[in-house]
Amino acid sequence: MYNYLVVGAGLYGAIFAREAKKAGKSVLVIDKRPNIAGNIYTEDIEGIHVHKYGAHIFHTNNKRVWDYIRQFAEFNRFTNSPVANYHGELYSLPFNMYTFNKMWGVITPAEAAAKIEMQKKEAGIKEPKNLEEQAISLVGRDIFEKLVKGYTEKQWGRNCKELPAFIINRLPVRLTFDNNYFNALYQGIPIGGYTKLVANLLEGIEVRLNTNYLDDMEEFNNIAEKIVYTGPVDAYFGYRLGTLEYRTVHFETELLDMRNYQGNAVVNYTDSITPWTRIIEHKWFEFGKDDECNEIPKTIISREYSTEWLPGDEPYYPVNDEKNSSLYVLYKNLADSEMNVIFGGRLGEYKYYDMDVTIASALNLCEIELD
Repeated sequence: MYNYLVVGAGLYGAIFAREAKKAGKSVLVIDKRPNIAGNIYTEDIEGIHVHKYGAHIFHTNNKRVWDYIRQFAEFNRFTNSPVANYHGELYSLPFNMYTFNKMWGVITPAEAAAKIEMQKKEAGIKEPKNLEEQAISLVGRDIFEKLVKGYTEKQWGRNCKELPAFIINRLPVRLTFDNNYFNALYQGIPIGGYTKLVANLLEGIEVRLNTNYLDDMEEFNNIAEKIVYTGPVDAYFGYRLGTLEYRTVHFETELLDMRNYQGNAVVNYTDSITPWTRIIEHKWFEFGKDDECNEIPKTIISREYSTEWLPGDEPYYPVNDEKNSSLYVLYKNLADSEMNVIFGGRLGEYKYYDMDVTIASALNLCEIELD
């Protein structure tokens, strides 16, 4: 009999397991995958740590979270500065004075602000009602058409007019010459990869891989006093109320016999014709952009394709529209009534969590549950 069975060896589950063991509890962690670390799993190929489930760049303004996670890994000084490729035209991301200068030839922040305001007025937008109107209000129609519309519609599989305005609020807009995508005090990539970080969290804890909790819930429930479940909340209940919708991502990864493919970790393809949303060149996450990368004569790239989620796919981004949000409320009511089961993480709570929010959420649970 264990005090806790943790379902899922990702970041949320690993942190809870670590803190539970530290508090003197007996813990078993299981995961249906053949590896730990969930979607932040990194695999060492040719000396390059490949982000198998998409790019993960740690960033936070939460000092408590930063101090906690650095117990388990040393972080490099990687700064996320993506590039947008629109039919071969390259623009800086996030949207900043470099972007506005390339798009319009403006020199000063006042000129850029005036251009955006003029295009907003031309569009007749007063209160943005959808993503398209919100984007035009933030950056003007020219930038929306070239750098937002195609990428966003590929990402979500929906017209920008059908998407809620709040989705675009995550995208920074600056009237400064600042290519740092994240406005975060602390950021970087763990040296040695994320898998090493999670392995350090799980050190000394019993872990069983290739083990699917949903295949035999009754047996697993009988071996622990409490369950911390980080899988999909609708799957736990056998989809009895319906299926929550996600967007998923498929990857086309290549090992190339060259030192440098695109000169940057992330390049977004913002036109509607290119089938992939972006290309990741993994070596730049850890080696920076200097001569150090020349020690590795090859490079690895991943093209990302965003599609509608189907059973068997990995769920990535919750579709937080009215229909799915209402359905989740019903599932949450069921979850709240489950005895001795705690639902957590992005799938258990049907929320898009950045890594720092995941860590903070797990630590908050530990304070409530273990104190």
